[in-house]
Amino acid sequence: MTTSISPAQFAKLANGIRLHFCSAGEPGRPLVLFLHGFPEYSGAWDEILPVFGSDYFAVAPDLRGYNLSSQPQGLDAYRLRNVVEDLVQLIAVLGYERAAIVGHDWGGSAAWRLASAHPERIERLALLNAPHPNALARELSRNPAQQAASRHITWLRSPDIEDALAADDFARLKYWLRSMPRPGRDWLTPERLQRYVEVWRRGLTGALNYYRASPLHPAPDSSEATAALRLNTEHFFVGAPTLVLWGMRDESLVPELLDGLEQWVPNVVVERFAAATHWIVHEEPGRVAERLRLFLGQSGDASN
Repeated sequence: MTTSISPAQFAKLANGIRLHFCSAGEPGRPLVLFLHGFPEYSGAWDEILPVFGSDYFAVAPDLRGYNLSSQPQGLDAYRLRNVVEDLVQLIAVLGYERAAIVGHDWGGSAAWRLASAHPERIERLALLNAPHPNALARELSRNPAQQAASRHITWLRSPDIEDALAADDFARLKYWLRSMPRPGRDWLTPERLQRYVEVWRRGLTGALNYYRASPLHPAPDSSEATAALRLNTEHFFVGAPTLVLWGMRDESLVPELLDGLEQWVPNVVVERFAAATHWIVHEEPGRVAERLRLFLGQSGDASN
């Protein structure tokens, strides 16, 4: 059974940020937050959200800096600790103490940070092609394949990249969304693409500031790569039951990012989607939704 999506809702947070969100299901049911990445928005979950409305209050916010949510000025506003604070406050504003979290790409980065910094807020955690920060730091410091795959991050951090991305009616961003999905499922219909363009026209700086504010990026001098990528691993321990769904044909994230997750996330289950790319949510929506429903409906360890 699927339910309809209720769009254009807003939550005013105590920190002054206003988050736009869409939802499916009724408040009072268990809360699940679905967090999008770059260059997407809350609509990334349009095929997933209705599946959860019958049993959950499924909420997909636009992260700060995106679409209809607040777009604060300055790089510091886009450090993950501030994004996480938005999510903690959103859970409270919606009337909950805890939530299950599902995150993709940058939404996954925020989810990892939320789960490690505020374990008391987390029921269960699911990540879709979103590397654990310690694994990403490790691979950026020593794996030439990940260093090469992350070259686009350096480009996205550059000044005035907004103009390059907006040129020719956002041709580069359109190519990005079209370039990775495998043949056989054209998820990016003209109507859906137009909604993305409307989102991008509302501004790209906030979304790009996530890259500019992050310490995780290829070092200019590879011989000094590790210097910029040292993280306190204790800050990123996640004890909550965790599911990682991974499209193995992701051109931006190498499979080695899955190695050794258990040292930071002891209660983790990893499932590999052999034919999927970074856009696993769009390529395999039915399978993703089914696996998430099974995981969120469990009690106890992730492997149960």
